[in-house]
Amino acid sequence: MTVRAETVREPTQPGASRPATAARGGLARALLRRLPLLGTLLGLGLAAWLVATNDLSAVAAAFGRIGLAGLAGIVLVRALIVLLCGLAWARILDGLTPVRAGPFVVLRYVREGINVLLPVASIGGDVLGGRLLTFWGVAGALATASILADMLIQVGSQALFAGLGAGLLMRLDGEPAAQLAAWMLRALAVAALVVAAFFAVQRVGAARFVEQRLAAIGRRFARAAEPGRPDAAPTAMRVQEALDAVWHGGRRGRIAQAFILHLLAWMLGAAEIWIALTCIGIEGVGLAEVLVIEALSQAIKSAAFPVPSGLGVQEGGFVVVCALFGIDAGTAIALSLAKRVPDVVLGLPALLVWQNIEARRANVQPPEAP
Repeated sequence: MTVRAETVREPTQPGASRPATAARGGLARALLRRLPLLGTLLGLGLAAWLVATNDLSAVAAAFGRIGLAGLAGIVLVRALIVLLCGLAWARILDGLTPVRAGPFVVLRYVREGINVLLPVASIGGDVLGGRLLTFWGVAGALATASILADMLIQVGSQALFAGLGAGLLMRLDGEPAAQLAAWMLRALAVAALVVAAFFAVQRVGAARFVEQRLAAIGRRFARAAEPGRPDAAPTAMRVQEALDAVWHGGRRGRIAQAFILHLLAWMLGAAEIWIALTCIGIEGVGLAEVLVIEALSQAIKSAAFPVPSGLGVQEGGFVVVCALFGIDAGTAIALSLAKRVPDVVLGLPALLVWQNIEARRANVQPPEAP
């Protein structure tokens, strides 16, 4: 009798492709973790190039003319700017949480200090700020929603401010100004699409996908808010529900107030430019010019958000924009350095406040009921 051998096929295991998927996911996470490091190296390279191609004595001379009084004025203006941003964040959750504006202002300083002084991308402080907000009893989902909404309003108001700068720039004569204005308008068109997409994500329920990705962070929020319950769920309220509450039609007035406060903060940054240029002794630069310098330099810095604190990028942006108004590169770099003084003066105390808050995490309030 002939026995015919049959080929037996092993059933495909459902998880056979999981190692490859996990490997790809691990690679993506590794790249994201190293993004701030890559940005830092890029920024250091650009800064080194600027130092090598410019007269350091001219930079030092221009910076020295600003003086302590000028630097103190710039620091005070920056303190007011951060205060306005903190109040804007508080308006987003006004009526949704009993927490008053004080913690929002304090945590806004912490967010800024982390973003400008630590080797993280320019949104690292925002993520941590949402986590710290839970220490005041704000539900993790609501804290996350407030950060997402605040970042969207901040970007939207900056786009409007950059549009104002581009409009003023178009009034200048010369091919370089026209080319930069055209580039800015194209960049703003792309930014408008990004802002619209970000808003749609928050409004049409796509945040549920983001919510799944942020589940681990949400669990950390809950553990921070409820130290005695290590297995606590992220919050009773989900992130999408919190976003729906934030963007509810009956809260348009509060959202508009937050937008106006952020816009005022962006415009107030021009006062830092005016103080520095006045102290240096630059003449012929009026309100329109300082608005253009501030709007465009901030837009360039924000576009390079993976670079911590815009290292090198901010200085390069000032060199390009200030050249349109006849300001030499040495003075432009000194102007950028003057704007970094508040980063240190206000950022270092903010980092100490952050560590003090972390040390008191055992005394945090339980998250509020939704």
